[in-house]
Amino acid sequence: MSDNAIDRASALRALFRPSSVAVVGASADPTKTGGRPVNYLIKHGFEGSIYPINPKVEEISGLKCYASVADLPEAPDAAIVLLGAERAHVAVRQLAERGTKLAIVLASGFSEAGEAGRARQEELLRAAGTMRILGPNTIGAMDLARNIVLSASGALEVSDLPVGGISVASQSGGILGALLSRGAARGIGFSKLATTGNEVDVDLADLIDYYADDDDTQVIVGYIEGIRSVEKFRLAAEKARRAGKPVVVFKVGRSDSGARAAVSHTGAMAGEDRVYDMLFRQCGIIRADRFADLLDVPAMLATGRKMKGRRVAVLTSTGGAGSLVADSCGIGGLDVPLLDDATANGLAAILQAPEPMTANPVDVTLAGVKPDVMTASTEMLLNSQSVDGVVVIVGSSALAQPEIAVGAIKNGAARSTKPLIAYVSPYAPHIVKELNRQGIPAYTDPETCAVALRAALPVSAVESALRISDVPGAPDWLTPGTLNEARSRALFDHYGLSGTDQRIVQTASEATAAATELGGRVVLKVLSSQIAHKSDVGGVKVGLDDTTIGPAVEQMTRHLADQKLPKPEGFLVQKMLSGGVEVILGLRRDPQLGPLILLGAGGVFAELADDSAIRLLPIAETDARDMVSDLRLSRILNGYRGGKEYDVEALVAAIMALARMGESLGERLLEAEINPLFVMPKGEGVAAADALVVLG
Repeated sequence: MSDNAIDRASALRALFRPSSVAVVGASADPTKTGGRPVNYLIKHGFEGSIYPINPKVEEISGLKCYASVADLPEAPDAAIVLLGAERAHVAVRQLAERGTKLAIVLASGFSEAGEAGRARQEELLRAAGTMRILGPNTIGAMDLARNIVLSASGALEVSDLPVGGISVASQSGGILGALLSRGAARGIGFSKLATTGNEVDVDLADLIDYYADDDDTQVIVGYIEGIRSVEKFRLAAEKARRAGKPVVVFKVGRSDSGARAAVSHTGAMAGEDRVYDMLFRQCGIIRADRFADLLDVPAMLATGRKMKGRRVAVLTSTGGAGSLVADSCGIGGLDVPLLDDATANGLAAILQAPEPMTANPVDVTLAGVKPDVMTASTEMLLNSQSVDGVVVIVGSSALAQPEIAVGAIKNGAARSTKPLIAYVSPYAPHIVKELNRQGIPAYTDPETCAVALRAALPVSAVESALRISDVPGAPDWLTPGTLNEARSRALFDHYGLSGTDQRIVQTASEATAAATELGGRVVLKVLSSQIAHKSDVGGVKVGLDDTTIGPAVEQMTRHLADQKLPKPEGFLVQKMLSGGVEVILGLRRDPQLGPLILLGAGGVFAELADDSAIRLLPIAETDARDMVSDLRLSRILNGYRGGKEYDVEALVAAIMALARMGESLGERLLEAEINPLFVMPKGEGVAAADALVVLG
């Protein structure tokens, strides 16, 4: 890492730990956006120097106001720029020349506003030089633990903001405000929060990287609209994972309308959102399915308590609520088992029951909702050898004496490190807030209980890396565009992925000779770089032999001409394969996230089978094996119900060959696909029956 890179990384500290802050364009009216930052800095107890800049005002909130950046008594560590898009770059340049480490540009009207806005954003970046910029189009940043709020978010109107171990990186300012205000209402505390906006410089990966080193941060939350650099993002996520800090993200744009069209089946089968799913999985990141989970899941993870298994015990004083939670856990992939003998006998003694209490949920109704009973029962379940996590249901009786429920749950939790959460059945926001403040995650939906506990299960990430030394160089005959099948096959062969025997012919007589030489049944295909899906236009005929292939060539030639398709470059005669399982193996390049490998059920119904697995490059052999295991088709490949086993080892090798091809060709390779790839019986390898490559 260069000295400049080290300086840029350390400059990010000015975002959360500045000793002095300038506010350019500050307003004397605290009700206006321009008046909020100075007001919030004072209100929340910032102990450093605050320098309002406004040439029309002498004083703001009791602070001396300066006419310009040049008039400041020192170079501020950080600055909030409140000027409009047309003038922001002027202030940024002045701050950079003065030696400011980081500027926060709130104004919109940059890259999101068309060509003129993009030009303004480029000018802003040039003006900053080596100074770091958060934004533009951001609401700012804050460190609640140190009373540092460099923001104009209206959520800062709340005075008593709870402090906790959750740090937020958001590409939306409004979402930051929503999380902060919702968290405050529920007693969920945050450490640091920042919005990156248009990300002219500081992006989500920078913030995740910073939070990974931050002692105050226990859980990292991300609100994502798009990722600017997938490599940088993966490195930051890996750093957080190694630091033991879970990352929870919510990614917008899940609908199919966001999928991009592609020439190959691979493009249709690996939609954009599915690629993000795999990126998060490969990085060990938890993806929140609902926006509400972006608070609920981190609240669980911030406790540091982990589920070692999927067994959940439910303690309740109301049967209906207990059933709701138990059912939600079952649907969510968790288990609500009968209790072991030791636990059942212990609960019977606590609840004065005549028989061992093996039932789960555990109903304390007969014993009454008493502090000592609730505490002892909670402790008994947490210490049980047959329980990995506990849900305590707070019923309507707690409305009269909320301190009983809160105190009992807190006392029971003190003697165990297992996950413990509360389901608050009645409408009781005050109880929810108090439980969360006491470090007990509290939820008002039974489904959320299951989501939170499932998130506490161990999350694994694949440490993928394809050694560059394993990658052969590219052949020198490659040309841009779609390669015909013969050229595509040759390229696959170059990287170690061979296909069925074939011959290139031009005439019916040559086809007959080729069929005779290959013997047995053969397949006839049109050879054309301009026809990607040959079967759609009648460009494939199967089950031919040396007596029928000649007429088939003549018929295919006429049929293609009738459709006014480009003149064929020739024909392929291939030995017909049988006895194998058809799969599709492809590579495509996602415009944002880069190259990915797809493996799925193959043949003409590839897109309809809905059975596929994807991984982003680079991958390791363990990834390739996992891809095969992810398929429902793997049951057949491994000998379903005592049936024939197929060459899975050869299939894994084929996946790695395509990965090497992707690594070698880099951005030149837009799409590549073999459909079908025949996986032959065990020990007989695999064979490509059709090939497509698109080069950029």
